[in-house]
Amino acid sequence: MELFPVALVVATFLCALVAGFLFAFAVVVMPGLARLGDAAFIRAFQHVDGVIRQNQPLFMLVWVGSVVSLIVALGLGMGHLEGTARLLLLVAALVYLLGVQLPTFAVNVPLNNRLQTLDAGAPDAAALREARRNFEPRWNRWNVFRTALSSLSALLLIALLCIL
Repeated sequence: MELFPVALVVATFLCALVAGFLFAFAVVVMPGLARLGDAAFIRAFQHVDGVIRQNQPLFMLVWVGSVVSLIVALGLGMGHLEGTARLLLLVAALVYLLGVQLPTFAVNVPLNNRLQTLDAGAPDAAALREARRNFEPRWNRWNVFRTALSSLSALLLIALLCIL
């Protein structure tokens, strides 16, 4: 059995799971949290983010595995594919790495880190409101961006599997 097809299937599956995770945040988690008051919103987001920060094993397997398997598939695919198939793989990888992973670590994680430093139980309601205003709209915009691009990347990988 060749390694490339296995790496491609694994990368497609894991990238699709990441797209689903980001989609769930965009359409369920964040709209649900949006209904909370400022202190409750901050506390709830801190707890959700805290699960990820504790390196939840399945989350880490999917998130890190998506990057590793996609890079492996890309490396192997450059030697196995040509023409449209090679282009699909290259575009899918670039969209995923630059459009999902880069914004995650350049925008969303720093916003999460800033929110983690807050004391949601502090009595200064104005400070909590301001912190939320500085966090929520930007975090959501970038999450929608990541959701769209992770979905596009997964679709490109599925299209590649269909033409092979």
